[in-house]
Amino acid sequence: MANEEALPKTMRAWQVREWGPEPAQALQLETLALPIPGPGECLVRVEAIPLNLNDMERINGENMMVRPALPVTPGMEVLGTVVREGEGVTGQMGQRVAAMAKQATGGFAEYALCPVVSAFSMPDDIPLPEAAALYFPYHLAWLGLIERAELQSGETVLIHAAAGGAGSAALQLAKSRGAKVLATCGGPEKARLCGELGADVVIDYQQESFKDRVLEETGLRGVDVVFDGVGESVLDDSMACLAYNGRYLMMGFASDKRAVDQPLIVPRRLSTGNFKICGVLLAYADDNFRPMMKKAMGWNFCPDTLGESIMKSIIDEVRNGQVKPVIGETIVFEEIPAAMARLRDRKTVGRVIAQLEPARL
Repeated sequence: MANEEALPKTMRAWQVREWGPEPAQALQLETLALPIPGPGECLVRVEAIPLNLNDMERINGENMMVRPALPVTPGMEVLGTVVREGEGVTGQMGQRVAAMAKQATGGFAEYALCPVVSAFSMPDDIPLPEAAALYFPYHLAWLGLIERAELQSGETVLIHAAAGGAGSAALQLAKSRGAKVLATCGGPEKARLCGELGADVVIDYQQESFKDRVLEETGLRGVDVVFDGVGESVLDDSMACLAYNGRYLMMGFASDKRAVDQPLIVPRRLSTGNFKICGVLLAYADDNFRPMMKKAMGWNFCPDTLGESIMKSIIDEVRNGQVKPVIGETIVFEEIPAAMARLRDRKTVGRVIAQLEPARL
C-alpha cells in the first residue's frame, strides 16, 4: 500500500494543447501537478497503459461523444494500483485495478483519476502485459456478444477486424461459447493470427469480398450475429450477411467516425432484412447516476455490478485457458506518440501496451 505522504507532487503526462493529425506533433510530454480524486474517484499509480483507437480523437480533435477542453491528456484506460481515495470511496487503497480513466481521458500519465465504478480488481496472478489488455476490448465484446446478442452454441458470427483488440477478444469469447466464427481482417499476417485464435473461416478483405464468402460459407442463409466495430464502410454488405432474425451489433465506427452522427440506416433496409440492431456502449455507472443520465441525455449506462461480473468471468476464462489476450506490442511510456500513429494507420495487431517504470515515491 502506498504511503500518501510519500506520493510525489508532480507527474509526467502526455498532453495535447492543440489538436493535430500527427501524434508526434500533437502530444507533448509535460510535468503536471498530481491530480486529486473527487467524490467517487480514486487515484491510480499507473503501471501500464493500453492504447485504444478512440484515444486518437483526443489527439486530432475529430468526432467524439464529449469534447474535452484543451489542454487534455488522452488515454481511456489504465492498469495500476490505487494510492488515494476520494470522498465516499473506501476499501480501494492498495488494490491492483484495471480502470477507465475519468471521462475517458487522463490515462497517458504516471497517475490517473478513475471513477471507482469503472475500476475493477485485477489479481496478481495475471501478469503484465496481459493484465492490462483485459478491460476495454473484452468488456466491449462481452456486452455485445453475450449481453446484447445472447450468443448461443452452434450459432454463426461474423467478426470484423478480428485481428484487432476488440475483434480478437470477440473471436475468443465466441469460440469459447461454441459458436462458428467467420473473421475478416486485412493482410496475411492478420489472417494467420485469426486462424491461430480459432476462426473457422478467415476472410482477407484485401483479397476477396467478405459478403460473397460469408453467403457461400453459410449456404446463402447468412450469419446469426454480426460483430461490427468498423461501421460505415462495411455496413450495407454486413446487413446482407445476416440470417433471418439475426442480430447486428454496432460496436464502433473505425472506418469513418464522421458517420456516427449522420443519417446512416434506411428504415426499409431493416424491414426487408428481418433482423435486429443492437447498440453497445461501454460505460458503467451506479444506481444513483444511471437515472440522472437517462433523464438528461436519454442514454442507458451499464450497471457497475454488471462490469464486476464481466471482469470476474473474463479472469476465470484467462485462468482456465479459454482466453489469452493478444499483445501485438509492448512499448515504454516515451514511445506512446509513435505507437499511436501505428495504431491509427492499422499497422498493429491485438493490443499495444505501454509499460511504465516503477513510479516515483
